[in-house]
Amino acid sequence: MAIAATIKHIRLGDLLVQGKVISETQLNKALQEQKRSGRKLGRVLVELGIVEEDKLLNHLAEQLGIPFVDLKHYKFVPETVRILPEIYARRFRAIVLEEREHDLLVGIADPTDIFAYDKLSALLKQPFSFALVREADLLSTVDIVYRRTDEISTLAEELGEEVGESDFDIDQLLAGADVSDAPVVKLIHSVFQDAVQVGASDIHIEPDEAVLRVRQRIDGVLHEQVIPERRIASAVATRLKLMSGLDIAEKRMPQDGRFSMKIQDINMDVRVSTMPTQYGESIVMRLLNQSAGFLELSELGMPKEMLPRFLTLIHKPHGMVLVTGPTGSGKTTTLYAALSELNNQDKKLITVEDPVEYRLPRVNQVQINEKIELHFADVLRAALRQDPDVILVGEIRDHETAQIAVRASMTGHLVLSTLHTNDAISTAIRLMDMGVEGYLAAAALRAVVAQRLVRRICISCIAPHEPDAQQAAWLRELFGSDSGSHSFMKGRGCARCNQTGYRGRIGVYELLEPNEVMLEAMRKNDLVGFMKAAKKGYGYRPLSLAGLDYAIAGITTLDEVQRIAGEIDEGPALPDTGRDVSHSPATVT
Repeated sequence: MAIAATIKHIRLGDLLVQGKVISETQLNKALQEQKRSGRKLGRVLVELGIVEEDKLLNHLAEQLGIPFVDLKHYKFVPETVRILPEIYARRFRAIVLEEREHDLLVGIADPTDIFAYDKLSALLKQPFSFALVREADLLSTVDIVYRRTDEISTLAEELGEEVGESDFDIDQLLAGADVSDAPVVKLIHSVFQDAVQVGASDIHIEPDEAVLRVRQRIDGVLHEQVIPERRIASAVATRLKLMSGLDIAEKRMPQDGRFSMKIQDINMDVRVSTMPTQYGESIVMRLLNQSAGFLELSELGMPKEMLPRFLTLIHKPHGMVLVTGPTGSGKTTTLYAALSELNNQDKKLITVEDPVEYRLPRVNQVQINEKIELHFADVLRAALRQDPDVILVGEIRDHETAQIAVRASMTGHLVLSTLHTNDAISTAIRLMDMGVEGYLAAAALRAVVAQRLVRRICISCIAPHEPDAQQAAWLRELFGSDSGSHSFMKGRGCARCNQTGYRGRIGVYELLEPNEVMLEAMRKNDLVGFMKAAKKGYGYRPLSLAGLDYAIAGITTLDEVQRIAGEIDEGPALPDTGRDVSHSPATVT
């Protein structure tokens, strides 16, 4: 192959100097750093700021006479990619992009690596040509495309053969000297690896009459793999219960546990819930990435005009700030981001949670334990005797907790908490429904944030979308005759988004700050008056219209906005179409 002769005589540094991309002095500096760190020269040049990555890659591709391929927008065929096994794709930073008539097109991060070229020649056993790709994009693509569904099916079949016709004998199954070689352990490990690679937040293992279903919640939606080996369900359940410290003999009662594990250099905290069903134990595991760190408030996706208001509210010395939304709407992420903002050496922070999801330095975190009758109200009373500045209550569930939290916010403490209500307006009303006197609620409440998560459109397959008849009618109701002046986008589905058209999520928020009219209505327990005043309040913008801003900006789809609008069941209101939604907030999980 002609490319072999070419790359044998290429030295990246000389090539860049000859092309006047860098100077001799800059090359020598980079070579010294390369010798010290052992990293590739190209990566060193970029990290030192000597040359921009795109400029380096485009020049290298031009000099080698090969194309530069942007993997972010490339449509993959998974079967073609898997021509090269994953282990070698990671080792040589290479990926098979296309199976052409006479050869393969292989994307590679370093086409001057002659060792990688020789190994790929031996592995692929057919002609191929190189295309240059970004290394970071390649590694991200490998995580997405090399799913472990085939491996999971194979291991399940192997485990089924060992289990035999009876359900299982776990002692016999794991009696070998090396437990890590047991098929059940390999199977569980593969399930977790696959879940981490695709960014799943939960794993559901559900035995059915004839099959075992493994489902992963990705961006809030479940994706299913069916394993035709139902008899392995008990073996998998027992192994997971052992890992979680649960009673393996108890199969009639629900149990909760947790364990930690490391997958692909990521420290995962796994919360486990078991529940007896007709065909065995259903197991749901929540995956908490302890290595990811916490999002800053500025990264959550709050609109630019809302963020400063929220920051001001949480920096007040006392009062109550509530975050509301259904399970899985990102409330915990928002609360932890607020705690991270407040967490410094001159403040004492105490949290009362069920359970403690993420561990924070310098924060005193207490986990509720119903078994020993350690309830929210009990811990909250004790926390008030610990001289705190900020108290986070995981959830206000009952009258007693609500009363203590309200009184704490009135005696010099900032209280952050959550309630399960549909929107911000009904949150204040819910407080009074729980038995909190109106005058106390009015004195304590500083603000309510309601939120939802909507899925982001996949940038690799984004395309214009024409609203269907139902969506067009909904838009006309909102905008009137101006409904046709907005354009919308939708994902077509590709390998990077698992054919869903979505990748990642973003928060949609509404913020309610009670003004004097609202507070007076609360003092009089005038719920109708409160609702009317709230809808006219300064800066209040309903969730559905906040979501519509993202749809107009091409961040999410009309389908997603209509979904959250249906959850809230809000009536139409005239949106302010002049808002700046040009920001591109970070993905929230």
